[in-house]
Amino acid sequence: MDEDQGLSAGQVFDALGAEYERAFADSVTHHASLNRLLEHLAPHSRILDVGCGTGRPTAQTLVDAGHDVLGVDVSPVMVELAVRQVPGASFECADIRELPLGDGSFDAVCVYFSLLQMSRDDQFRLLGKLARLLVPGGHLVVATVPLDVEDVSVVFMGQKVRATSFGADEFTELVARAGFTVLWEHSSLFTPAYEAAVAEPQLFLHCRRA
Repeated sequence: MDEDQGLSAGQVFDALGAEYERAFADSVTHHASLNRLLEHLAPHSRILDVGCGTGRPTAQTLVDAGHDVLGVDVSPVMVELAVRQVPGASFECADIRELPLGDGSFDAVCVYFSLLQMSRDDQFRLLGKLARLLVPGGHLVVATVPLDVEDVSVVFMGQKVRATSFGADEFTELVARAGFTVLWEHSSLFTPAYEAAVAEPQLFLHCRRA
């Protein structure tokens, strides 16, 4: 592989493993976002966690609240950790863009920082797929790093990756065009807990399927 291409998402998160959880799991805004979602869910809701990582905090929080969670991640190492740490949820190692799931299968979808190694077209197409996977009026919670960058080389926790994102307004518009009504948004800065980390902007959106 050409060194300039960086690692795939699966390779990056295989390498990071539990270090990623330790760096990001204490985000106050992430937990507040989950708590806000819980306030709007009916008992025993079906929830899809895209890019589930180690299962914590997202799948763990939702399972502890009594919901039925399917976590999907491209990293076998992350999925293995999630299965061990959150036995009350189900997990699959797969690319969510290719995983066959039925329309209207979920009451809510969580996508916390799982789009950043996808092209802009793939991000839009995936958001459209997620809209179809939701029941009418279903919930989407999505978080990203709102920077206007496309296929740039970055070093993330020591791993060289290619990253693509949108500015905050452009990303919010993208989500709306994919079939969602944006009900709430919150911007913050978060400094992950790892050596040489710097504060990064984060954008959280809570939406309903239009």
